[in-house]
Amino acid sequence: MLKRVFIANRGEIALRIIRACKELGFTSIIGYSDADKNSLPVNIADEKICIGPASPIESYLNIPSILSAMELMHADSVHPGYGFLSENPFFVEICNASRITFIGPSADNLRLMGDKSEARITMKKHRLPVISGFDNLMDIEDACKQAKKIGFPVMIKASAGGGGRGMRIAKNEDEFRIHWPACQQEAMIAFDNSSLYIEKFIERPRHIEIQVLVDEKGNVFIFPERDCSLQRRHQKLIEETPSPIIDKPMRKKLQKIARKICKLINYTSAGTIEFLMGGRNAYFMEMNTRIQVEHPITEMLTGFDLVKSQIEIASGERISYPHCFVNFTGHSIECRINAEDPAKNFLPSPGRITKLVLPGGPGIRVDTHIYQDYIIPPYYDSLIAKLISYGRTREEAIARMQRALCEMRIEGVKTTIDFYKKVLEHPVFQSGRYYVGWLEKLQEENNNHSD
Repeated sequence: MLKRVFIANRGEIALRIIRACKELGFTSIIGYSDADKNSLPVNIADEKICIGPASPIESYLNIPSILSAMELMHADSVHPGYGFLSENPFFVEICNASRITFIGPSADNLRLMGDKSEARITMKKHRLPVISGFDNLMDIEDACKQAKKIGFPVMIKASAGGGGRGMRIAKNEDEFRIHWPACQQEAMIAFDNSSLYIEKFIERPRHIEIQVLVDEKGNVFIFPERDCSLQRRHQKLIEETPSPIIDKPMRKKLQKIARKICKLINYTSAGTIEFLMGGRNAYFMEMNTRIQVEHPITEMLTGFDLVKSQIEIASGERISYPHCFVNFTGHSIECRINAEDPAKNFLPSPGRITKLVLPGGPGIRVDTHIYQDYIIPPYYDSLIAKLISYGRTREEAIARMQRALCEMRIEGVKTTIDFYKKVLEHPVFQSGRYYVGWLEKLQEENNNHSD
C-alpha cells in the first residue's frame, strides 16, 4: 500500500494530485523549482523539496535530481501528472529499479504507444482503422516519394511525440520540401528524435478521444468521448463531452476499439485513445499514456475521480464499478484559461496577478493554482486555470460557462477569457458544427475586424 507520493510536476495538476492524496490519507511530497517556491501546490503539500533552478531541464526534467529528492524524502511512489516526465519510459525503469512505484502505465506501454509510428504499425497489424500513411521516415527524398503516393495534402508528424510540435500540413511538393527539415528540427529539439511519419490530410476533421481506466486485475473501464476539435496550432483550447456529433452507435464503436487496444497492449492506469474523424469514418491517431489536461469534464459527467483512481490502481486496488462502459448524464465543457494575448497571436503574458475573482454557482468547477499577487513565471506552459461547466443539457452547460466567463476576473496579465466569450456565442459553436482548424479561422476574422 502506497503512503508517500512524490509529485514530479507543478501548477494546477500538482495541486489536483495533492488533493487526491489528502482524500486518500496519503502524504503528498512536492518537488519544486526555484521559480515555483511561492506557488500554491508548494504551500499546500504536506512536504516539499527544491529540485533545481527555474529551467525545466534543470528541474522538472532532471531525472537524477528528482530521484535524489525522492530518496531523501523517503517517497514510495511518484505521480508525474502530464507533460515533463509523464511519458518517459526510462524514468519509469529508473523508478522501478529504485523500488519507487510509478503512478501510471508500464515502461512497455509508454515505449509502444509513445512512438507514434510504432503505435500506428501495431494498430494496422491488428486491422484497426488508421489513416493511410508511411511510418518512421528519415530521408526527405523517400518521404517525398511516399507523399506523392498518398496524394497531397499530407500531414507531416513527429514519430516520438505530439502537442503540435514537429507537425505541418503540406499542400504540395514545394511546401513538403520546406516543412520537412523544419519538422525534423522541431522534433529533435522537443523529443530528441528527428524521425517523422506522414499521413493523408483529412479536410475539416473532428478530434475525438476516449478516456480509459484499467486496473492491475485487468478490469477495463471505457468512458464517453470528449470532443477536442477546438484547437489552435494543434493545442487544445476548449473541450466538451459528449461530442455534439457523436451518436450512440458511433460512441459504442469508438469505445469497443478503445477497449480492444487496452486489452491488446495489456494497458494499466488512466489513458486516452485519440481518433481523427472524417465524416462517419474514425481513424486511430495516438494514445496518450497519462492523465489528460481535460480529464475534469469526464469526471463531471461520470462522478469518477480519475486522479484518485490512478493512485488506487498503482496501490494494487481493484476499481469497483459494475460496467465496462461507464454510464454518464448531462454535458460538460472545459475552457483552458491561458496567460496569453489573443490580440497578439496568443503571445505568452507572464507577470503578477493584481486582481483575481473566481466564478462559482451551480455546475461550475475551477481547477487552478493561481492566487491574487501570484507571479506567473515565464519558463513554463501558459495554462493558469481550467474553467469547467456542467449542465443537464449542452445548452445549459454553455449558458453556465458563459456566466462563469463573465464572472471571472484576472487582471495584471492578458488571458484568453474574452476570446472564449466570442467563441461560445458564435453560431458555429452553438450548433456544434465546428472542426479542427475552425478556431484559427475565427481568430483571423476577429483580427481582420479589429484592424
